[in-house]
Amino acid sequence: MKRIASLLPIALAAALQAGSALAFSDKPVKLIVPAPPGGTIDVFARIISDQLAQEIKQPVIVENRPGAGGAIAVKYMLAQPADGSTLLVTVTNILTEVPHVLKVGFDPMKDVKPVAQMARSVMLFIASPQFPARDAREAIAYVKANPGKISFASYSQGTASQYAGAILNRKAQLDMEHVAFPGSAPALAQVMGNQIPLMFDGSVTSKPLIPSGKIKLLGVAYKSRLPDYPNVPTMAELGYPEIDFSNWAGVFASASTPRPLMEKMYTVLARVNALPAVRERYAGTGFEMIQEKRTQEQLAADLRAEFERNAEIVKTFGIKLN
Repeated sequence: MKRIASLLPIALAAALQAGSALAFSDKPVKLIVPAPPGGTIDVFARIISDQLAQEIKQPVIVENRPGAGGAIAVKYMLAQPADGSTLLVTVTNILTEVPHVLKVGFDPMKDVKPVAQMARSVMLFIASPQFPARDAREAIAYVKANPGKISFASYSQGTASQYAGAILNRKAQLDMEHVAFPGSAPALAQVMGNQIPLMFDGSVTSKPLIPSGKIKLLGVAYKSRLPDYPNVPTMAELGYPEIDFSNWAGVFASASTPRPLMEKMYTVLARVNALPAVRERYAGTGFEMIQEKRTQEQLAADLRAEFERNAEIVKTFGIKLN
């Protein structure tokens, strides 16, 4: 018993040392979310926050700062010390889609750097439960037969949620009116209530509403069918290959963050992403787990490629503020 007692302080010291080695901040960490509670980004942030707190032995606080297409949150993060204590948690649309349509007041390709890529959300074409169409093909035919009467919601101006509707308008020769909201939750409330019949929304926020019939799934706006909905065709299968959208969710920091700190945060977040509890919650909420490991330089290149693709979409389809 004496020997066991004498070993306890050594074990405790080792545990504390391991925790401090993982901690990239000596104070509480704030995860800034550029959207209101209940949306895709908020769900993702809350999945990782508790596990991150356990890894770094510091409190991790999720702070919602919606507005201005995500610019309020990004500029707030950039105004804080680049010491790892204030990080941006978002899906990439805030950096690669919105800045093409809104003046955001920062350079998304220079001022912000990706720390870690963790999960993916894809786009779904949905309708209110009362909408008289069973699938995307019937929905398009109905809109075409009722010119000027149908609108579609989006979770923000300048996002793929708007892009997808604008592309469908052009390619299918429709005239749906776009109605933007500050996040998925308020937009979905309008769709569920049949005030606005159609929407392109992320899989994470729509998935819980489909089984109960609160919304109707019409099509998949992604390159391939989804395992959860194997019988639901993609928009490409219906003749609209341009309507292929997904965003990866991850953690971002100020570009002025020191490289050694960026690498340390990457290591910690990779550990968090590998935890069974995190993977289970991804699967349960509609996120697609990203298995491939990408360096921070590769992620920056991916981000730029996504940014440039969206710039071309905005130009080609004449997407503008309402």
